[in-house]
Amino acid sequence: MLEIKDEYNVIGVMSGTSVDGIDLCYATYSYKLSAWSFSINYCETIKYKSKWIDLLLNSHRLSKSDLNNLDFKYTNLLAEVINSFISKNKIDKIDFISSHGHTVFHDPENKKTFQIGNRIELMNITEIPVVCNFREQDVILGGQGAPLVPVGDLLLFSDYDYCINLGGFSNISVKSKKKIIAYDICPLNIVLNHYSKTIGLNYDKDGKLAALGKINNCLYSKLNNLSYYKNKYPKSLGLEYVENTIFPLIDSYNLSVKDILRTYVEHISFQIDKNIINHKSNILFSGGGVKNKFLIKRLSNKIKNSFQIKDYKIIDFKEALIFGFLGVLRVRNEVNCLKSVTGASKDHSSGLIFK
Repeated sequence: MLEIKDEYNVIGVMSGTSVDGIDLCYATYSYKLSAWSFSINYCETIKYKSKWIDLLLNSHRLSKSDLNNLDFKYTNLLAEVINSFISKNKIDKIDFISSHGHTVFHDPENKKTFQIGNRIELMNITEIPVVCNFREQDVILGGQGAPLVPVGDLLLFSDYDYCINLGGFSNISVKSKKKIIAYDICPLNIVLNHYSKTIGLNYDKDGKLAALGKINNCLYSKLNNLSYYKNKYPKSLGLEYVENTIFPLIDSYNLSVKDILRTYVEHISFQIDKNIINHKSNILFSGGGVKNKFLIKRLSNKIKNSFQIKDYKIIDFKEALIFGFLGVLRVRNEVNCLKSVTGASKDHSSGLIFK
């Protein structure tokens, strides 16, 4: 095991399902007076080249041998990006790298989750210890393997009753006293970006296109009545669900892109509002969807709570920050996966350590 101490300098690495890029967050985590705190030293998003976007979006369709080859190449890409980040920022104190990898499959009901980039070559090339592969053990223990961020919400963002991430998927952490539950609310940027790309846009900047559209009430109703929303937590979503359920439903209506985006933004807003039970609570929003001004406007019209949007470091790098923290907990052999969140048979400390 790596050394157990009260302060760690870690590079957290995250790649989300919306394929925006590789998020890197070099942070210091400190444990004093039985509480954790953090400071973000350097952070950066390395955008994927179009070749990599296509490879990642279609990776779940590859044969086993081709996927293994992609896994190797992607690990090398991560190592290259991390080494460049270290050199650029002249970082000389690193305890380890804590990396999520990039999810290819996530189907916990069938005991299947797989992230590429979780290979020992990441340590060999960077010559730095690595903590990775956080989801697999939880799935083996009967859990969803997701969401994993809530333990960070509990210990690093204790001032908030709700932490809501607006990323490829929208997910929520709900805190009461010292307990927490969390789950995926609905697909978000993975859907909005998909339809934006059909007209040559990587994403709908500021939600301007959605703002020009009209709500299709029939599609809106069908979306809100999908069976997933009736399921109780723990529950999580993956690309497979979006491709098999969301896209076919939307495509069956043959709508213009702006009407699809407008209808789906309303759907997102409705689902998020529906999951906020205590309307006197304090909410923290983060994730790329925070930059969608139209989505935030619709949320502010629906949600009666006061909510906060922090500076860009938290908006853009909260997940990378927390995956760095998951690595800290793993190195200390402390719980980083909560059964109340994932539905696993027990709380546990998950992740492979290469050193």
